[in-house]
Amino acid sequence: MADIAGLERLIGPEVKRLGYDLVRVMMIGGTSDPTLQVMAERPDTRQLDLGDCEIISRRLSEMLDLADPIEGSYRLEVSSPGIDRPLTREKDYLRWTGHVARMETTEPIEGRRRFKGTLLGLENGTIRMKLDDGKETDVPLRSVSRAKLELTDALLDEHRRAQEGAEQTH
Repeated sequence: MADIAGLERLIGPEVKRLGYDLVRVMMIGGTSDPTLQVMAERPDTRQLDLGDCEIISRRLSEMLDLADPIEGSYRLEVSSPGIDRPLTREKDYLRWTGHVARMETTEPIEGRRRFKGTLLGLENGTIRMKLDDGKETDVPLRSVSRAKLELTDALLDEHRRAQEGAEQTH
């Protein structure tokens, strides 16, 4: 299997040079037919359109063919993180404060590994959440194995406003 951290170090600067932010790099699927999934976003809309995906895909295909960091064959998939996006970077937890998220941890925290609630922010490597039952909890960022935003009306409204704002600037 490919070294994801190494792929991120290779892909991240190139995505940035193209004017996008890298959200996540992940290998999905089995060893016989894996897919390298690259999620990126435009800084202004936090999404990608088909043209953006094509630009990134073409450049990464050329770069990956030259560097050959993955043994064997694989498919490259470039996509937008979507509205109910994964939370993968410290800045995601700060940016999406006030929105509902789900997360899983590598080890139990206060007797549980799954959390759902409103993000209250991130400080000193610790995510603060207000859980659905009203309790507040701290989750160390290093313990999060996966996290994503929950699709809510507030999130849809913010997405719509961001899209409208981007359209006005183009």
